Amino acid sequence: QLQLVESGGGLVQPGGSLRLSCAGSGNSLDYYAIGWFRQAPGKEREGVSCIGGSDGSTFYADSVKGRFTISRDNAKNTVYLQMDSLKPEDTAVYYCYAPLFGSWGQGTQVTVSS
Repeated sequence: QLQLVESGGGLVQPGGSLRLSCAGSGNSLDYYAIGWFRQAPGKEREGVSCIGGSDGSTFYADSVKGRFTISRDNAKNTVYLQMDSLKPEDTAVYYCYAPLFGSWGQGTQVTVSS
């Protein structure tokens, strides 16, 4: 059993930055792939980024490549999503997901607006 809790969302101006956190409990996140997804109003949930387990490989959607960075801190059992140069179209609820466990977090709202 693995529970995921996201935090770090909020309101930010275009061009600003936020760092999202995905904290795991009930099991270690070490060695497991973790993904970040987002869902904007009226749109389907889409994959944003993921980080591999043992090799730490990373993947980014084209829409965020060069602006977002995914990382993990195994000591804190947490995966991060650093989001820079934010755009209004990044506005969405952001979720983290552990595919091996089928676990989703509750989501954190990110709003990019002036």
